[in-house]
Amino acid sequence: MKYAYYPGCSQEGGEEHFGKSTEAVCRALGIELEEIHEWTCCGASSGHFLNEDLSLALPAHNLALAEKMGLDTLCVCAACYLRLRHVRHEVRHRPGLGRKIEGWLDMPYEGKHDVRHLLDVVVNEIGLDTVKAKVTKPLKGLRLVCYYGCYLMRPPEIVAFDNPENPTAMDRLAEALGADVRDWSAKVDCCGGSLMLTQPDAVHDLVGNIAERARDVGAEAIVTACPMCTMNLEAMQESKDKLPVVYFTELMGVALGLPDTKKWFKKHLKSPGKVLAAHGL
Repeated sequence: MKYAYYPGCSQEGGEEHFGKSTEAVCRALGIELEEIHEWTCCGASSGHFLNEDLSLALPAHNLALAEKMGLDTLCVCAACYLRLRHVRHEVRHRPGLGRKIEGWLDMPYEGKHDVRHLLDVVVNEIGLDTVKAKVTKPLKGLRLVCYYGCYLMRPPEIVAFDNPENPTAMDRLAEALGADVRDWSAKVDCCGGSLMLTQPDAVHDLVGNIAERARDVGAEAIVTACPMCTMNLEAMQESKDKLPVVYFTELMGVALGLPDTKKWFKKHLKSPGKVLAAHGL
């Protein structure tokens, strides 16, 4: 199973632990990643607000490169996933747009190959039985809630590989790893996205509500699949006793007994290490 890998800016910068854990998990599951050569920013989260042509050209550049490779594209950032899926959807449904984009890029792009999120691939291609069979350190007793946010499942006609209002893919994955996954009411609530820079008070309120809903069901940590959501949920909790936030790939790394998990946790604003250690993990 091979994909053209689009790491995106966050995985090459402040959220490097998401990228490292992604690569480690893919190796463990036999998913071959070939990084797209000379990939560039997809435009999230400001490009699509500023200029429609730019919002199409930026992600299309990466997909055109992947198309040359003859592979479907795999990404892990929910915002990147939305931007890449959006331009593919537009090219396939707006006559003449593909030719226009080819003129901008000076290379062909036909939208022939798919764009997948790693969560989708793990749950629906690799399969939870296969994942469960590879677990060496079950996350027994670890109380979690899974946070999907806005971009991973909506708009459903473009991105959703699960129920857009009540997704369960990440919940089922965490259960396969042995965790005690709690159902809750805020799994697709907005975290505020890039408004943390322009309207921090609004983001404090949104994140505060999400964290409170997680505590209401007894969660010890929040599991995510988006670097922007993770940044907000880590940085904008106002409580002194912040809930740790962990990527689903990091959680998989722990359960699969992969090395370097402690190095990933050091990158967090609040390390999940203490919570994991309380359960012998």
